[in-house]
Amino acid sequence: MAKIAFILLCHKDPEAIIKQAERLTAVGDYMSIHFDASAKPEFYTQIRNALDGNPNVTFSKKRIKCGWGEWSLVQATLHAVEAAVDAFPRATHFYMLSGDCMAIKSAEYAHEFLDREDCDYIESFDYFDSDWIKTGWKEERLIYRHWFNERTQKRRFYGMFALQKRLGLTRKIPEDLQIMIGSQWWCLRRRTIEWIIDFTKRRRDVMRFFRTTWIPDETFFQTLVRHLVPEHEIRSRTLTFLMFTDYGMPVTFYNDHYDLLLSQDFLFARKISPEAKELKRRLGLLYATRGWDFKISNEGRSLFKFLTGRGRIGRRFASRFWETESSLGRERELLIVVCKKWHVAKRLVDRIRQMTNIPCIEYLFNEESTPLPDLGGIQSTMGKRHRHRRALMRMLFDYYDSDRLIICLDPSNMDLLDDFCHDRSTTRLLEVECIFTDDYLTGHAMRVGLAGEKTPQETLDRLLPTIRGDIQFEIDQIRDANYENHNRMREADSPGANAIALENFLAIGHEKAMEIAKTDYLFAD
Repeated sequence: MAKIAFILLCHKDPEAIIKQAERLTAVGDYMSIHFDASAKPEFYTQIRNALDGNPNVTFSKKRIKCGWGEWSLVQATLHAVEAAVDAFPRATHFYMLSGDCMAIKSAEYAHEFLDREDCDYIESFDYFDSDWIKTGWKEERLIYRHWFNERTQKRRFYGMFALQKRLGLTRKIPEDLQIMIGSQWWCLRRRTIEWIIDFTKRRRDVMRFFRTTWIPDETFFQTLVRHLVPEHEIRSRTLTFLMFTDYGMPVTFYNDHYDLLLSQDFLFARKISPEAKELKRRLGLLYATRGWDFKISNEGRSLFKFLTGRGRIGRRFASRFWETESSLGRERELLIVVCKKWHVAKRLVDRIRQMTNIPCIEYLFNEESTPLPDLGGIQSTMGKRHRHRRALMRMLFDYYDSDRLIICLDPSNMDLLDDFCHDRSTTRLLEVECIFTDDYLTGHAMRVGLAGEKTPQETLDRLLPTIRGDIQFEIDQIRDANYENHNRMREADSPGANAIALENFLAIGHEKAMEIAKTDYLFAD
């Protein structure tokens, strides 16, 4: 049975640290604490007085002052790890935590999870080949020496960097190491931890290198584990659930995130808001429970992206200057079928294709796999299709040698609708209004990754109104735009009423329009 020694680096909120230590050790696990030497001395005294009598808690023999991006964070971790190795010989796993992490599974579940595979859990991606670093310095973190703290000593930090760069004072990366990068929230086996401690004593050259590396807590353990442990024994993931906003800031969890957190495929979560008293209470009770059946759906990140994305209205890609003045052609007619249920629109245009000679292209701006002719590469990626939308459409008109062309768009593509509807060509819209049942919306949420087979009903009950509201918001946007030549088919209407909309949209006779409107199973899900 796995027994976990938690490695806790902290610098504030002594009451929360005491409660966290008591909760996690009450079931037989251990904790080793490094409390920042720059924090208030009375906080440390308070923690020691409360926990010194707990045999499952130990403290770093040496405390140091820690700073963001510095080697001090790695050194503090090593001090806490060494204390844990000495104090807890029965610990099988060592798990990095911060003061604002909390368990989102029971101890029973966590121990069984770690017993399933004999492996280490640590994000470990190739430093140069991966895109883990999105912006800012990359090679500069390693090949230059960084002695000063970037946040508290900015002038010295950037001054020394500029001096080294001007003088060409770069250094080599240790030749036998493949530098890796990843989250600092890892869970390592005892054997791996002992190998790392031994490595730090033998390889002083590596230690010197990392001591002046910028943000080494993202590279030190990640590199050493990959160097010391066979690849098949490493799972390049963290067991701590955390998310970041578009601005690189950690997402904070509050009281109403309880069900969401429990359904994620992780053992802990970060960051829990200090104000989320009820969430902390419920999660604290959870760790000691037994027999809890966790339903893992793992939709947290995709759900967060969906919900935050709803608040952003605007163009995904700005128009290029050469596109702004380029028309599809005054004599051309672009017919756009707008429908949220793609399978309905595809059935409709397939029937139109059979009944008319108008070329039809399905969701070319939504589906990468949409069949398109070779147009010299402009059609090759979704990004190019969006950026060069007008050029792409002109080439498609030319390819099909037609002045009329039908395409399908999702209602979320307001930027495309705006662009095409304000072109000098004639643009006609056919909005296909479908009925969205709860069962359909649940299936839709699963298809796009917002929910899974095991998503709790309580989560779905909160999610479905949001999705329904999002769909209605897109429809309202289109109607508020007051586009010319806007026609509407409705699932709730009769074939006769829908035939009139098709007549106006396609400029065809009533009989043909009626035959299209009567298409079998047109609106079936």
